[in-house]
Amino acid sequence: MKKVGVVLAGCGVFDGSEIHEAVLTLLFLSEVQAEAQVFAPDKKQLQVINHATQQETTESRNVLVESARIARGNAMPLEKLDMAVLDAVIFPGGFGAAKNLCSFAIDGPDSVIDPAVARVIREAHRQEKPIGAMCIAPVLVALAFKETTVRPRLSVGSDQEVHSVLKAWRANTVCAGVTDVVVDEKNKIVTTPAYMLGQNIAEVAAGIEKLVQEVLRLA
Repeated sequence: MKKVGVVLAGCGVFDGSEIHEAVLTLLFLSEVQAEAQVFAPDKKQLQVINHATQQETTESRNVLVESARIARGNAMPLEKLDMAVLDAVIFPGGFGAAKNLCSFAIDGPDSVIDPAVARVIREAHRQEKPIGAMCIAPVLVALAFKETTVRPRLSVGSDQEVHSVLKAWRANTVCAGVTDVVVDEKNKIVTTPAYMLGQNIAEVAAGIEKLVQEVLRLA
């Protein structure tokens, strides 16, 4: 049985992890008898968004506590993620990936990445274990390797503005459709656009299922 870390960034597309993407990832791992363990940073969210109005509120929420909602309580602090006992790691998308796991939503080309996120990605690569990332989360992969000699091949769909930033960080970007996966065999990185392009959950599911399959193949 493969054991896969799933790194979340809260609960909800506008301020945390995209719930469809997170749940579909867990579902497709479960369907092939892979064991998933959810992790998230134990820190305050950048923002709390009212998802009914899409307006920012004055609330304060914790990324780990919110991620535990999706994990039915079984979420561990990201600092405890040890790639030595995992076979792979997957990052679902949502604005939380760009707000809580890095600062891309605010800082764009000048983004900084959460040190714990960077550690996980670099350790997975160093141990030759596959990394999956969907939606906006490939930004994390590009950012983690920005100052290294690794040149990841990845996709965030067809968003040329985002692709241009990733190219400036020396990533190799590929345009892809919502049901496509881009596989970097050399670096064991698998990406799919998910809701960067998806118009409904069925479209997104097709790409995420392929991503899970490819991540497990590489593992």
